[in-house]
Amino acid sequence: MRASSLFVAAALATIPAAAEAQLSTSVARAPTLTIERYPEDWSYLANPARRTGGWTERFKYIPLSEDGSIYLSTGVEIRTRYEGYANVNWGSARNDSFVWQRVMPYADLHTGTLRIFVQPIFSAITGADRPPRPIDTTGADMLQGFVEAQMRASERLTLRLSAVRKLVSLGAGRLIDTRYGPNVPQAFEGIDATLTGESGQLTALTFRPVDAFSGDFDDRASRQRAVWGLYAMQWLSQERATGFDAYYLGLEDRNAVFDQGAGRATVHTYGTRFFGDTGAWFLNAEAVLQGGRFSGHPIAAWGVGGEIGRRFLDVPLQPALSLTADVISGDADRNDPKLGTFNPLFPRGKYFGALSPIGPRNLIHLRPTVTVSPLDDLAVSLTGAAYWRQSTGDGIYAIPGVLVRGGEGSDARFIGTQIELTTAWQATPELNLTVSASAFEPGTFIRETGPARTIGMIGAMANYRF
Repeated sequence: MRASSLFVAAALATIPAAAEAQLSTSVARAPTLTIERYPEDWSYLANPARRTGGWTERFKYIPLSEDGSIYLSTGVEIRTRYEGYANVNWGSARNDSFVWQRVMPYADLHTGTLRIFVQPIFSAITGADRPPRPIDTTGADMLQGFVEAQMRASERLTLRLSAVRKLVSLGAGRLIDTRYGPNVPQAFEGIDATLTGESGQLTALTFRPVDAFSGDFDDRASRQRAVWGLYAMQWLSQERATGFDAYYLGLEDRNAVFDQGAGRATVHTYGTRFFGDTGAWFLNAEAVLQGGRFSGHPIAAWGVGGEIGRRFLDVPLQPALSLTADVISGDADRNDPKLGTFNPLFPRGKYFGALSPIGPRNLIHLRPTVTVSPLDDLAVSLTGAAYWRQSTGDGIYAIPGVLVRGGEGSDARFIGTQIELTTAWQATPELNLTVSASAFEPGTFIRETGPARTIGMIGAMANYRF
């Protein structure tokens, strides 16, 4: 890694308790507990008075010393997910259907100020009539494995240092996320340092993404990309109902690909985020500027987006309404060496829903959602979305950054509309069952640049976690 690649930002923004209590239909969000698993703190079970008698508690706190200072926490995720597609890429690729399977056990050893966290992954894909992709399977491999040391930096500050391989999520997951929805999450290798105070947190780290391969124990840190930066989070209220983030992220990509061409990119990202959740109202707003160099020429890109919503907790069905919107820059002129296409780095794997054929580059996006809860453990969501190109001089891209349709051949902005219906049932505290149906109707741009059939998708998932 270059000497200038000093630190990557990675602060896990704490989800307010009010939001955590809501049953989610999002395939990109863990239905119970946390996605990364290492933020979970089970040390309170050392006090017998705080135990509930749940059968999983015996696995969450296993004392290994008489005074309880050395203990082990364990758990597992066992997930099976079916996805069936019609008219992939609006009919330019063959239909596809498959079943993803993964098992992710973990062990978390605490020995005073030191900690060792290990989480292997065992994954497979069946039924697909195509070569496996990196998100499909990595066989048997080490998803997470790191050593962490924690110490007092002052009376009110705690310093935490960790090294090697882990899952990382920043803020709302727009730029750095775990890629939880697909079968193989995105891990990173490197080091991080987090300074935590009473009302804020600052994280610095330097990472390389882990490239997944289909064989056993062959995943490795990327030789093409590296990411570094600083991420600061500050609570704005004593109740921790609102907060503010500010960050810098750097990216080195030896082979970045855009509609304009391919080449080496060094990207500097500066962003800020305001978020809050009062239980009834929830809000997330983010703005980002990007500079740097692409193939020796300047980068000037930007993006703004957010979500606002309202839960009606005191009425029948407890409906929740939300609106998500994004405006993300594209390149205005492919013949001009200056690059205007926004680079989302390592975003969520299911960015716009269970069906996400396009990603957050050169895009204007509106997505209203209504969710109802007929029962406390059952949630039903209906989502509609509309998509436009931000710049008619640029194409549209998949979430990993692959060019889906080039911008030549059409001056139209309108990409299409999408509808998705999802039902999630928390059958037991450990078992979540989810089904979804989605359709993406092509708009003018798709019709003018190639095949233009309606994409259809059916998804079904069983996820067991403790």
